[in-house]
Amino acid sequence: MSTLDGYIPMTGFDDLWVWSDETSSKRLEWYRAVAENRLPAKFRIAGTIPVDVDLEQDSEENLWAELNRGTIQLSKRREAIRTGQAELGPKARRPHLLDLCLELSRRMLRHCNFCAWDCRVDRAQGTKLGTCKLDHGTRVSTYFHHIGEELIYRGTKGSGTIFFTSCNMRCAFCQNGDISTDKDNGTTVTPRTLATMAWLLRMEGCHNINWVGGDPIIHLHTIVEAISILTDNMAPPSDQDLEQALSTKSDYLFKMAPETINGLFQDEFNAPMLWNSNFFASSEAMKILRLLIDVWLPDFKFGPGRCGIKLARTSRYWETVTRNLALIEEWREDATIRHLVMPNHVECCTYPVIDWVAENMPEIQINLMDQYHPEMFTNPLGSKYQPKYESLSRRPNDQEILAAYRYARSKGVAFESVTLETPPENPRLANICG
Repeated sequence: MSTLDGYIPMTGFDDLWVWSDETSSKRLEWYRAVAENRLPAKFRIAGTIPVDVDLEQDSEENLWAELNRGTIQLSKRREAIRTGQAELGPKARRPHLLDLCLELSRRMLRHCNFCAWDCRVDRAQGTKLGTCKLDHGTRVSTYFHHIGEELIYRGTKGSGTIFFTSCNMRCAFCQNGDISTDKDNGTTVTPRTLATMAWLLRMEGCHNINWVGGDPIIHLHTIVEAISILTDNMAPPSDQDLEQALSTKSDYLFKMAPETINGLFQDEFNAPMLWNSNFFASSEAMKILRLLIDVWLPDFKFGPGRCGIKLARTSRYWETVTRNLALIEEWREDATIRHLVMPNHVECCTYPVIDWVAENMPEIQINLMDQYHPEMFTNPLGSKYQPKYESLSRRPNDQEILAAYRYARSKGVAFESVTLETPPENPRLANICG
């Protein structure tokens, strides 16, 4: 990884012990450098690549063909920048590759195929709604410096997390059920307000912009437009911008003073884009995200059986998520997988997830999360409880959590530094994992 002279590091992030872990440093090398403003984020590179299309008149088929051509260019340029063989270069004439991403996301909205449900409803008109229950509008529940994410993402100043409302899955145990099931939760935002939120979080020191929900994929058009605004070198927000954005910010009382030194590469906005998702996205949406996302944080919830249908009313779950995971592996993207260990689902879900990761993404880290607790329809003390989810009405016990750890270790899957936040050579783990 090349290093640019004169960059000023974000305090403490580069000094985290986790970077001494070989798996973290190897598979998150790009993300780390962008977080420290040593390298430009992918959306910045996309803005330097011109495209040869008429965004208004060309067919969608022609636009996708041009996106495929531009993707090859971006991949080559990114690698040259990463290895120090090329500089970022100036912005391209319009339209550029990011403009093309925006136009395609807008067209997709008119026959919505952002996710694998492929509803094909015209959300731009909003006369009929799909699985996500949304029209063209985007609502944000809250945004803040998230200090509860993995160490590699929360760092020393938090992950700049933006929570969108609504979801394209129906997990009975959803830990953010108030956000995912209520499409009217939060505040309606414009792309400029969303860009202001991202700008504030980064300039306050967050190490990344963490798009999450609910699920962010159903807001793809707004997110791409917000990133486009940031690419156009968004100036410090106006008082009106701040007024609209700050009302939704959970930690604004901390009065963290924005400092542009936290988020600039060659004097323009820079931040790694983190996609924190259930990964039930369409292949078309993945093609757009490939050009904008620097690091991926996908959930891998269920095994290949019927658990996705029974617990999340989601068909083709395994096929969709493994396809998308295989894509980011093929593209050699920076990523960390999350898997929530659930009671009574270790053999049917946890073990197959670990098996698939070991076979198909052997260098990736997986966070085997132990914080499952009954929520929504699985909480026996709640008003929404449904007895058919009795098997999920408790926390996982120690035996189930340890079984997950031991199985992962037996398969050679890297989980220790991201799950337990301790180096894998820690002798205590040998006793735990056997």
